[in-house]
Amino acid sequence: MTYCVGVKLEEGLIFASDSRTHAGVDNYAKFCKMTVFERPGDRVLVLLSSGGLAATQAVINVLRKRSAPNDTAGIWAAPSMFDVANLVADAMRDIERRDGPYLESGGLKFNASFVLGGQIKGEEVRLFRLYAEGNFIEAGAETRFLQTGEAKYGKPILDLAVTANASLEDATKCVLVSFDSTMLSNLSVGMPIDLLCYQRDSLKVTMKRRFDSGDVYFESLKKQWIAGTRKVFRELPPMTW
Repeated sequence: MTYCVGVKLEEGLIFASDSRTHAGVDNYAKFCKMTVFERPGDRVLVLLSSGGLAATQAVINVLRKRSAPNDTAGIWAAPSMFDVANLVADAMRDIERRDGPYLESGGLKFNASFVLGGQIKGEEVRLFRLYAEGNFIEAGAETRFLQTGEAKYGKPILDLAVTANASLEDATKCVLVSFDSTMLSNLSVGMPIDLLCYQRDSLKVTMKRRFDSGDVYFESLKKQWIAGTRKVFRELPPMTW
Protein backbone atom coordinates (compact mmCIF):
# COMPACT_ATOMS: atom_id res chain seq x y z
CA MET A 1 0.00 0.00 0.00
CA THR A 2 1.01 3.62 -0.43
CA TYR A 3 0.13 7.03 0.92
CA CYS A 4 0.71 10.11 -1.24
CA VAL A 5 -0.70 13.61 -0.83
CA GLY A 6 -0.48 16.88 -2.74
CA VAL A 7 -1.62 20.21 -1.30
CA LYS A 8 -2.35 23.44 -3.19
CA LEU A 9 -2.09 26.72 -1.28
CA GLU A 10 -1.79 30.41 -2.06
CA GLU A 11 1.92 30.19 -1.24
CA GLY A 12 2.59 27.13 -3.38
CA LEU A 13 2.41 23.34 -3.35
CA ILE A 14 3.29 20.53 -0.95
CA PHE A 15 4.02 16.96 -2.01
CA ALA A 16 4.69 13.96 0.22
CA SER A 17 4.90 10.20 -0.29
CA ASP A 18 5.91 7.18 1.74
CA SER A 19 8.42 4.62 0.45
CA ARG A 20 7.05 1.24 1.50
CA THR A 21 5.99 -1.41 -1.00
CA HIS A 22 5.02 -4.98 -0.30
CA ALA A 23 3.96 -8.18 -1.99
CA GLY A 24 2.63 -10.06 1.01
CA VAL A 25 3.25 -9.73 4.74
CA ASP A 26 6.80 -11.07 4.50
CA ASN A 27 8.00 -9.19 1.41
CA TYR A 28 8.52 -5.50 2.14
CA ALA A 29 10.83 -3.13 0.29
CA LYS A 30 11.55 0.60 -0.06
CA PHE A 31 11.13 2.54 -3.29
CA CYS A 32 10.91 6.29 -3.83
CA LYS A 33 7.45 7.22 -5.14
CA MET A 34 8.24 10.85 -5.92
CA THR A 35 9.53 11.84 -9.37
CA VAL A 36 10.62 15.41 -10.10
CA PHE A 37 11.02 16.97 -13.55
CA GLU A 38 12.71 20.35 -13.16
CA ARG A 39 13.98 22.96 -15.59
CA PRO A 40 14.85 25.99 -13.41
CA GLY A 41 13.22 29.15 -14.64
CA ASP A 42 10.80 27.27 -16.89
CA ARG A 43 8.93 24.50 -15.04
CA VAL A 44 8.75 22.25 -12.01
CA LEU A 45 6.65 19.07 -12.28
CA VAL A 46 6.18 16.58 -9.44
CA LEU A 47 4.65 13.13 -9.82
CA LEU A 48 3.62 10.94 -6.86
CA SER A 49 2.85 7.33 -7.72
CA SER A 50 0.58 4.72 -6.16
CA GLY A 51 -0.34 1.17 -7.18
CA GLY A 52 1.57 -1.73 -8.63
CA LEU A 53 5.27 -0.88 -8.65
CA ALA A 54 5.86 -2.47 -12.06
CA ALA A 55 3.03 -0.42 -13.55
CA THR A 56 4.03 2.93 -12.02
CA GLN A 57 7.69 2.49 -12.92
CA ALA A 58 6.75 1.61 -16.50
CA VAL A 59 4.63 4.76 -16.81
CA ILE A 60 7.41 6.98 -15.44
CA ASN A 61 9.99 5.40 -17.75
CA VAL A 62 7.72 5.96 -20.75
CA LEU A 63 7.37 9.62 -19.76
CA ARG A 64 11.14 9.99 -19.50
CA LYS A 65 11.70 8.27 -22.83
CA ARG A 66 9.19 10.56 -24.53
CA SER A 67 10.56 13.69 -22.86
CA ALA A 68 14.07 14.24 -24.15
CA PRO A 69 15.23 17.85 -23.50
CA ASN A 70 14.89 18.82 -27.18
CA ASP A 71 11.65 16.91 -27.77
CA THR A 72 8.79 18.99 -29.13
CA ALA A 73 6.02 16.71 -27.87
CA GLY A 74 7.01 15.61 -24.33
CA ILE A 75 6.56 17.19 -20.93
CA TRP A 76 9.39 19.70 -21.51
CA ALA A 77 7.40 21.16 -24.41
CA ALA A 78 3.90 20.95 -22.91
CA PRO A 79 2.41 24.47 -22.77
CA SER A 80 0.28 23.84 -19.66
CA MET A 81 -0.07 21.54 -16.66
CA PHE A 82 -3.29 20.26 -18.22
CA ASP A 83 -1.27 19.08 -21.21
CA VAL A 84 1.22 17.39 -18.89
CA ALA A 85 -1.65 15.57 -17.17
CA ASN A 86 -2.82 14.34 -20.57
CA LEU A 87 0.69 13.08 -21.38
CA VAL A 88 0.75 11.11 -18.13
CA ALA A 89 -2.70 9.72 -18.93
CA ASP A 90 -1.54 8.68 -22.42
CA ALA A 91 1.44 6.84 -20.93
CA MET A 92 -0.82 5.07 -18.42
CA ARG A 93 -3.20 3.90 -21.15
CA ASP A 94 -0.34 2.72 -23.35
CA ILE A 95 1.07 0.58 -20.54
CA GLU A 96 -2.39 -0.73 -19.68
CA ARG A 97 -2.99 -1.74 -23.31
CA ARG A 98 0.38 -3.48 -23.41
CA ASP A 99 0.28 -5.25 -20.03
CA GLY A 100 -3.44 -5.45 -19.24
CA PRO A 101 -4.25 -8.72 -21.06
CA TYR A 102 -1.28 -10.48 -19.47
CA LEU A 103 -2.22 -9.22 -16.01
CA GLU A 104 -5.81 -10.39 -16.47
CA SER A 105 -4.63 -13.86 -17.46
CA GLY A 106 -3.04 -14.06 -14.01
CA GLY A 107 -6.10 -12.71 -12.21
CA LEU A 108 -4.69 -9.19 -11.80
CA LYS A 109 -5.63 -5.73 -13.04
CA PHE A 110 -3.56 -2.77 -14.16
CA ASN A 111 -3.17 -0.62 -11.07
CA ALA A 112 -1.44 2.74 -11.22
CA SER A 113 -2.56 6.16 -10.09
CA PHE A 114 -0.77 9.46 -9.63
CA VAL A 115 -0.85 12.88 -8.01
CA LEU A 116 0.64 15.43 -10.41
CA GLY A 117 1.38 19.04 -9.65
CA GLY A 118 3.70 21.92 -10.38
CA GLN A 119 3.99 25.09 -12.37
CA ILE A 120 4.95 26.04 -15.91
CA LYS A 121 6.18 29.58 -16.58
CA GLY A 122 3.28 31.87 -17.42
CA GLU A 123 0.72 29.66 -15.68
CA GLU A 124 -0.58 29.30 -12.13
CA VAL A 125 0.36 26.38 -9.88
CA ARG A 126 -1.95 23.40 -10.54
CA LEU A 127 -2.60 20.02 -8.91
CA PHE A 128 -4.20 16.88 -10.40
CA ARG A 129 -5.21 13.38 -9.32
CA LEU A 130 -4.99 10.76 -12.09
CA TYR A 131 -6.93 7.52 -11.78
CA ALA A 132 -5.93 4.10 -13.14
CA GLU A 133 -8.15 4.59 -16.20
CA GLY A 134 -6.24 7.74 -17.17
CA ASN A 135 -8.98 10.22 -16.34
CA PHE A 136 -8.21 12.95 -13.82
CA ILE A 137 -9.52 15.72 -11.59
CA GLU A 138 -7.96 19.06 -10.62
CA ALA A 139 -7.73 20.66 -7.18
CA GLY A 140 -9.56 23.95 -6.78
CA ALA A 141 -10.66 26.50 -4.21
CA GLU A 142 -12.95 23.99 -2.49
CA THR A 143 -10.51 21.07 -2.70
CA ARG A 144 -7.11 22.07 -1.39
CA PHE A 145 -5.53 18.63 -1.29
CA LEU A 146 -5.59 15.40 -3.28
CA GLN A 147 -4.56 11.95 -2.04
CA THR A 148 -3.88 8.53 -3.47
CA GLY A 149 -3.30 5.18 -1.83
CA GLU A 150 -4.20 4.66 1.84
CA ALA A 151 -5.89 8.02 2.25
CA LYS A 152 -8.55 7.55 4.92
CA TYR A 153 -6.41 7.76 8.06
CA GLY A 154 -4.72 11.04 7.17
CA LYS A 155 -7.71 12.77 5.57
CA PRO A 156 -9.49 13.97 8.78
CA ILE A 157 -6.36 15.84 9.88
CA LEU A 158 -5.99 17.48 6.48
CA ASP A 159 -9.70 18.38 6.44
CA LEU A 160 -9.30 20.24 9.73
CA ALA A 161 -6.03 22.06 9.13
CA VAL A 162 -5.54 22.61 5.39
CA THR A 163 -7.59 25.73 4.75
CA ALA A 164 -7.45 28.53 2.20
CA ASN A 165 -5.47 30.67 4.65
CA ALA A 166 -3.04 28.00 5.80
CA SER A 167 0.63 28.88 5.45
CA LEU A 168 3.03 26.60 3.59
CA GLU A 169 4.86 25.86 6.85
CA ASP A 170 1.76 25.03 8.89
CA ALA A 171 0.25 22.89 6.13
CA THR A 172 3.53 21.00 5.79
CA LYS A 173 3.43 20.11 9.49
CA CYS A 174 -0.16 18.98 9.03
CA VAL A 175 0.87 16.74 6.11
CA LEU A 176 3.58 15.11 8.24
CA VAL A 177 1.11 14.51 11.08
CA SER A 178 -1.28 12.90 8.58
CA PHE A 179 1.53 10.50 7.63
CA ASP A 180 2.16 9.63 11.27
CA SER A 181 -1.54 8.87 11.78
CA THR A 182 -1.59 6.73 8.65
CA MET A 183 1.50 4.75 9.62
CA LEU A 184 0.07 4.24 13.12
CA SER A 185 -3.10 2.68 11.67
CA ASN A 186 -1.70 0.82 8.63
CA LEU A 187 1.61 -1.05 8.66
CA SER A 188 1.71 -1.17 4.86
CA VAL A 189 2.59 2.56 4.85
CA GLY A 190 6.04 3.34 6.20
CA MET A 191 9.19 5.42 6.27
CA PRO A 192 11.08 7.00 4.62
CA ILE A 193 8.80 9.93 3.79
CA ASP A 194 9.79 12.11 0.83
CA LEU A 195 8.68 15.74 1.17
CA LEU A 196 8.86 18.60 -1.33
CA CYS A 197 7.53 22.14 -0.86
CA TYR A 198 7.33 24.38 -3.90
CA GLN A 199 7.16 28.17 -3.56
CA ARG A 200 4.77 29.73 -6.08
CA ASP A 201 6.50 31.37 -9.08
CA SER A 202 9.98 30.26 -7.99
CA LEU A 203 10.18 27.77 -10.89
CA LYS A 204 12.83 25.77 -9.05
CA VAL A 205 13.03 23.24 -6.22
CA THR A 206 14.57 24.65 -3.05
CA MET A 207 12.81 22.69 -0.27
CA LYS A 208 13.10 18.91 -0.48
CA ARG A 209 14.07 16.38 2.15
CA ARG A 210 13.61 12.77 3.25
CA PHE A 211 12.49 11.71 6.72
CA ASP A 212 13.88 8.30 7.63
CA SER A 213 13.13 6.22 10.71
CA GLY A 214 14.30 8.02 13.83
CA ASP A 215 14.44 11.47 12.19
CA VAL A 216 14.84 13.96 15.04
CA TYR A 217 12.39 16.54 13.69
CA PHE A 218 9.71 14.00 12.78
CA GLU A 219 9.94 12.31 16.19
CA SER A 220 9.66 15.68 17.94
CA LEU A 221 6.65 16.65 15.82
CA LYS A 222 4.97 13.33 16.56
CA LYS A 223 5.53 13.57 20.32
CA GLN A 224 4.24 17.14 20.51
CA TRP A 225 1.17 16.26 18.45
CA ILE A 226 0.33 13.30 20.70
CA ALA A 227 0.92 15.32 23.88
CA GLY A 228 -1.15 18.22 22.56
CA THR A 229 -4.02 15.96 21.52
CA ARG A 230 -4.13 14.29 24.94
CA LYS A 231 -4.06 17.71 26.64
CA VAL A 232 -7.04 18.88 24.56
CA PHE A 233 -9.03 15.77 25.53
CA ARG A 234 -8.27 16.36 29.20
CA GLU A 235 -9.53 19.94 28.87
CA LEU A 236 -12.80 19.10 27.13
CA PRO A 237 -15.89 19.84 29.26
CA PRO A 238 -17.00 16.94 31.46
CA MET A 239 -20.03 14.90 30.51
CA THR A 240 -23.20 15.00 32.57
CA TRP A 241 -25.37 11.91 33.12
